[in-house]
Amino acid sequence: MNEKKETVVLIGNHHIVIYNFRKEFVKRLIEAGYRVVVVLPCTKEAERIKELGCEVVDVPVDRRGMNPVKDAGQFLRYRKILKELKPRIVFTYTIKPNIYGGFACRLLKIPCVCTVTGLGKAIEEGGIMRNILLFMYKVALQRAQRVFFQNDANRAVFADKNIGGKRYALVKGSGVNLEEFSRMEFPPKTDSIRFIWVARIAKMKGIDIFLEAAERVKTKYPQTEFRVLGFIEEDYKEKMREYENRKIIDYRGMQQDVRPDLEESQCLILPSEAEGMSNACLEAAACGRALITTDVPGCRECVADGITGYLIQPGSVEDLTEKIEKFICLPYNERKHMGEMGREKMEQEFSRETVVDAYMQEIK
Repeated sequence: MNEKKETVVLIGNHHIVIYNFRKEFVKRLIEAGYRVVVVLPCTKEAERIKELGCEVVDVPVDRRGMNPVKDAGQFLRYRKILKELKPRIVFTYTIKPNIYGGFACRLLKIPCVCTVTGLGKAIEEGGIMRNILLFMYKVALQRAQRVFFQNDANRAVFADKNIGGKRYALVKGSGVNLEEFSRMEFPPKTDSIRFIWVARIAKMKGIDIFLEAAERVKTKYPQTEFRVLGFIEEDYKEKMREYENRKIIDYRGMQQDVRPDLEESQCLILPSEAEGMSNACLEAAACGRALITTDVPGCRECVADGITGYLIQPGSVEDLTEKIEKFICLPYNERKHMGEMGREKMEQEFSRETVVDAYMQEIK
């Protein structure tokens, strides 16, 4: 390695995107002798990224929808930063960094590796914004070195529009750190079964059917517990307060470390409408917890239906309620075995080291 270290840049929209899911990649880069610069909105929590040994540059990202006119400043900041840093390669994650970071890289002729962590609500729901976003992706990623996808359904959408020149590769989501999320003892046998939600409190995550199903189950099985972790979007603050006051859910807020709560729970529920690849499902399964999640891309890959958990139809309160009750009615040892099989699936298919290896191979 030369005395002056070559620079590798990672661009994301939130500290969690880098610290929680890509810190192993950052560490591997530093160990390989690269100068690593992370570009993302700086918050108090983002300080933890610096402790990994990299530099952090603040670029705010408005995560509430796409507006190319309002977002022009974000693109210009990326372009200015990358022009100054002259990196060997740039890795981008999430929608706005992929589009605006990818476009800046294209203009500056810097190799760019984009990871599509999910298509987002606008593309999933269709309409004019879908066409606009796909066009923006096509312009931004025309010369991308590689476009990684976390599920094949997302890849097919881009392939249909020939976005990124079909220089595609699939990775198993962000993978899961099997040491950090190690096999846990299953909660002891009691009269109560605790389910857990670990996700943003948002419509796309399926919070409405989760709350309704929880209410139905609590009526029939009053000792069942539903613990909820995650940031509440503004539209749901009043509704969440109502369900907590009625003791249907136990809301614990946004947690930096979800492992203590996973340890006290038997099963994670995530009835999401769409995912790139659900990190919450991967982490829960790695800890030896059963899953109830949706039969959609990014969720279905995490579950062996009937073996490590259950798949439900998207948007179906009835199906979710039925699968929760089915899990409750299983003998204790069968619930425990589901979690054990989930851990084995993670070990066999979703090690984060495999994902890091794929990224490292892009640095030529």
